[in-house]
Amino acid sequence: MKFADQLLQYLINGITNGGIYALIALGFTIIYKSTDIINFAQGEFVMLGAVFMSTLYNRAHLSLPVSFGLSVLAVAAVGILMEVLMIHPLRDGSVISQIMATIGASILFRGSVMLIWGRNDLFVPFFSCGQPYRFFSAIFDRQYVWILVIALISMGVLHLFYEKTTHGKAMTACSANKKASMLVGINVQTMVILSFGLSAALGAVAGGVLAPFGMKYDSGVTFGLKGFCAAIVGGLGNNVGAMVGGFVLGVVEELGAGLISSNYKNALSFCILLAVLLIRPQGILFIRSGERV
Repeated sequence: MKFADQLLQYLINGITNGGIYALIALGFTIIYKSTDIINFAQGEFVMLGAVFMSTLYNRAHLSLPVSFGLSVLAVAAVGILMEVLMIHPLRDGSVISQIMATIGASILFRGSVMLIWGRNDLFVPFFSCGQPYRFFSAIFDRQYVWILVIALISMGVLHLFYEKTTHGKAMTACSANKKASMLVGINVQTMVILSFGLSAALGAVAGGVLAPFGMKYDSGVTFGLKGFCAAIVGGLGNNVGAMVGGFVLGVVEELGAGLISSNYKNALSFCILLAVLLIRPQGILFIRSGERV
């Protein structure tokens, strides 16, 4: 295979992976904007989405679309319960205590899934069957198309939610200034709960499209770290930055794995993170919007 053909293949694979990283990074960003905390259970939302979808499809014998939709709703409910039961009681404490609570939630979710579902990978069928697609010299599986399309649709829906809906605008206002939002009658706590639900739902979407490749109780750790890297690269607190950071991370990671060695694939993500923190710690698309209150 010629170098140009290899490069195209790596780019397509990287863009597909980037769509997943972008969804997870958006989950980090949504919660950070509302609460100033980093939710280290975000990767577990991805894992739970795949696990719930597999259970609904294989045990409840529901169709793939129904299993996908219900798993997203179920994980969104888990995110809301996490905020109400674990984060909200610490609202008067330090940010560190709330971050530690998210780490505790991450451990709780992993342990619970291991006890209930075991240590083996859980699967669902691929969303569509048939021969792989070909784009010039690059070949990619049909599931990769589903991953990219669903990721882009999710990002578009989230953008419309923030721009066109009352709740979305209220969440944006709370992110900018909580005290001013309270003065104009916005229920800040409701917006925080909604942010956890949205974040969990995005994680579940990522988990659902990844479910055909298999997911087990500890798979969320890696995805969470990759999503966190993408959020930092794009600029934590910036939705557009999270999306760009996800695609940048996916492409660079795939290029490095293909041109250097796949053994360094995970290490490359953290090298990129360190480079951004050293050179531009505010992220590549950081936008100064004023002092946080």
